[in-house]
Amino acid sequence: MTARVLVTGASGFIGRALVDELSLAGHRVRAAMRQPADVFRREIEVVAVSDLTRPVEWRFLLKDIDTVVHLAGIAHADGGISEEAYDRVNRLATAELASAARVANIRRLIFISSIRAQCGPASDHPLTEKDPPQPTDAYGRSKLAAEEAVRACNVPFTILRPVLVYGPGVKGNLARLIDLVQSPWPLPFGSFRNRRSLLSRKNLIAAIRLTLESPAAVGEIFNVADPAPLSLAEIIKTLRMGAGRSPRLIPFPPALIAAALNAMKRSDVWERLGGELIADPAKLLSRGWQPPVETRAGLAAMMQASSAR
Repeated sequence: MTARVLVTGASGFIGRALVDELSLAGHRVRAAMRQPADVFRREIEVVAVSDLTRPVEWRFLLKDIDTVVHLAGIAHADGGISEEAYDRVNRLATAELASAARVANIRRLIFISSIRAQCGPASDHPLTEKDPPQPTDAYGRSKLAAEEAVRACNVPFTILRPVLVYGPGVKGNLARLIDLVQSPWPLPFGSFRNRRSLLSRKNLIAAIRLTLESPAAVGEIFNVADPAPLSLAEIIKTLRMGAGRSPRLIPFPPALIAAALNAMKRSDVWERLGGELIADPAKLLSRGWQPPVETRAGLAAMMQASSAR
């Protein structure tokens, strides 16, 4: 079944790939972005949307639309963004969109939240949708508040909570890890056995397409992660091998790195580096999600694309 889909945040790392895939699948797509550019195929309607720090005229953007995929927002950052800014863009703008979607009788609002709405940068057990949300920073709190606003608006919704998404062109923490991996030096992570869930961009898009087309996904929340988490050592090894290089991992005691980072008051870095974070996607898999990319192959392909630039 084809749909008329509004994608917000269409110029972003996930949005551009999603818009193309939805259009190729036969959906009529309206791509909303702050600075419209000629980056999409002719069949895709590109529209301007104001900065979400200010009220948006959602009624215009929702005209003749039956489904919304809401990606736009402030991504997680290590610092420099106030709690008020996260709240305005991630919670209030989402609440305003959900209210407008209800008035416009939108058939489905798919909100791309984050696993950080459920937890901090590490968890002592595999996360499922049944775990009570316990975000630990302003970004996670704003995403959880946005989820609550969507649920309260009486619009048919599906909420997806992706873990860290990877793919060609990725930015943020993974881009910094790629820079580290591309260095010529041995790295002291050979003894890191902590596992982290990752998510291929292609697998996330497959999840969005499934929930968009499945009536059974209405009113549901899904954690989204590649089925097999990897240890930090395995992630770095895979990236280096994807670049055609030897792993060069030294078995250095993780406790010494943790002590050094804690002494520098960077325990947050240690939690991301040495902590474990596994999100269980069993619920989504039980609904028919078939992730097309295996994690090691996806990471290697990302690294090959990065090395080719």
